[in-house]
Amino acid sequence: MSNDEIVEILELTTKLLELHDADTFKIRTYSSAAFNLSRLNDQELATLSTAALTQLPGVGKSMAAKIQEIVQTGRLNELEQLMAQTPVGVLEMFKIKGIGAKKIGTIWRQLGIDTIAGLQIACETGQIAKLKGFGESTQQKILASMAFLQSQMGKVRMDKAAILAELIRDELQKYFPNVVITGEVARKNETVETIQLLVGTESPVAAIRQINEIGWLLQNEKISSPFTWRGKIVDRSTTTELPPQGEEVEQKKTLEIQVEIVFVYPDKFESERFILESTEAHLSHPTALGTSLLAVAYSSSREESAEAIYQKAGLPYVVPEMREGLGEFEWLTQHKNEDLITWDALRGILHNHSTYSDGKHSLEVMARYCQELGFEYLGIADHSQTASYANGLRADRVKLQHEEIDRLNQALAANASKPFKILKGIESDILGDGSLDYPEEVLKTFDYVVASVHSNLTMSLEKATGRLLAAIENPYTTILGHPTGRLLLAREGYPIDHKVIIEACARHGVVIEINASPWRLDLDWRWIRYCMDKGVMLSINPDAHQKEGYFDMHYGVNVARKGGLTKEMTFNVLSLAEIEAYLDKRKKG
Repeated sequence: MSNDEIVEILELTTKLLELHDADTFKIRTYSSAAFNLSRLNDQELATLSTAALTQLPGVGKSMAAKIQEIVQTGRLNELEQLMAQTPVGVLEMFKIKGIGAKKIGTIWRQLGIDTIAGLQIACETGQIAKLKGFGESTQQKILASMAFLQSQMGKVRMDKAAILAELIRDELQKYFPNVVITGEVARKNETVETIQLLVGTESPVAAIRQINEIGWLLQNEKISSPFTWRGKIVDRSTTTELPPQGEEVEQKKTLEIQVEIVFVYPDKFESERFILESTEAHLSHPTALGTSLLAVAYSSSREESAEAIYQKAGLPYVVPEMREGLGEFEWLTQHKNEDLITWDALRGILHNHSTYSDGKHSLEVMARYCQELGFEYLGIADHSQTASYANGLRADRVKLQHEEIDRLNQALAANASKPFKILKGIESDILGDGSLDYPEEVLKTFDYVVASVHSNLTMSLEKATGRLLAAIENPYTTILGHPTGRLLLAREGYPIDHKVIIEACARHGVVIEINASPWRLDLDWRWIRYCMDKGVMLSINPDAHQKEGYFDMHYGVNVARKGGLTKEMTFNVLSLAEIEAYLDKRKKG
């Protein structure tokens, strides 16, 4: 069992203890252990003895025994007892932003509400606002969060969609030689409603029968076309339950992720692939032949690729991720596809966290791995002092980190075959009034500052825009981090006037972040071209909290290309020498 799995069990136990109003000391014990163990980077908990576990911060004899129980059995008896005492609907309430375990417990115990539907009715009838410590504001937050979650139901993030699509493709390739991933996944959408694949076959009817033999794909009852299989993914793990008759049965859990498998005769495979990789808006674009792009695709032969279809239509080739019908042909009048940002063009990795704040790996581990990947610089941007929940750096710890960076830079340079350097950054909280989270004497010690909002996220458009504007106007702000604070499928971002913010960044020379975490992908790709038009550079940042997090930049590159971001307008395409010169010039004003 991995450290992450153990920590997840401890964190869930903490939440349920809070929900059931357990002893404060016990809650703190679990919480402390989960926090400290989440930052462990050089030891596998499953390999440690009870005595060794007690030497870890936040772990006493009792907690060590709990960890051993998890390692040996894969479960924690105390958690299972808490789960048994908790209605499923109450557990689902943990997804709702704006209420924590204690407030969920109050709703459950005082109002007897144990379902999401019941909670919605209680909000709509004003019962929640009357509870002590809640009020109208909390009630509205709950309603807004539930409405957002409802609107996102059935969708999956880009990273999970890609994994599931590849899983299905690999399975289908056992039966069919010609299988490709199409649709939203191929277009690199940040969230995906339907995972779509295309299969070339001479016998679509027989192919559908073959699909139905795959046990973890569940077909919908109604099929609209003999050439299309529609269904859901079924979780291949099973749970054992005892029905009234006492017979043991396997209960499969259906995931609400739609799957569509389209079958086409081989002579139409390429044209159908092109069609499925494009939106209707893109396909409706007029061509030199006086017809739509869709009509040209339909008339194409088997051998004609997407490139050939565009050529026949008298149009420039558009990469799949840009086929949205949102001005991509206009973009191509000013740029070439070769101008689009790629992973290989990135020269450095900015906005990363280490064990100085809430990262999993040490500064040295993060730096050496960055160097091994062939990058020229690592920008370390741990959390600032206000972020106490993330072990934010007080001024004295900033000084210690900078001293370690100086030592590491000497050591790394001595053994490097090409230039490499750790840049001294910080992710400074943007406080409620828009100020940054340190006095000037501390801010001026950093090479650069990523300014981000992490607290008081419930704001009006005017308040949020004004707060960001104040931070942008601060001469120490280098990069505006995850501008809306959104968490895809979980939390809607606070509203901002994007045009006003982008124009302010243009005036003050502030770079805007595309936070590449698949949970965020913020700035939204739809605003990339406006940034470029205004001369605002963008930085694709992984927000990595462990070294493996660097690879999230692939997701950032995906959405950046979707928005038409060029290498020229990407901040971390700059070489080490170029970015040092840029930062030095900016600091001098």
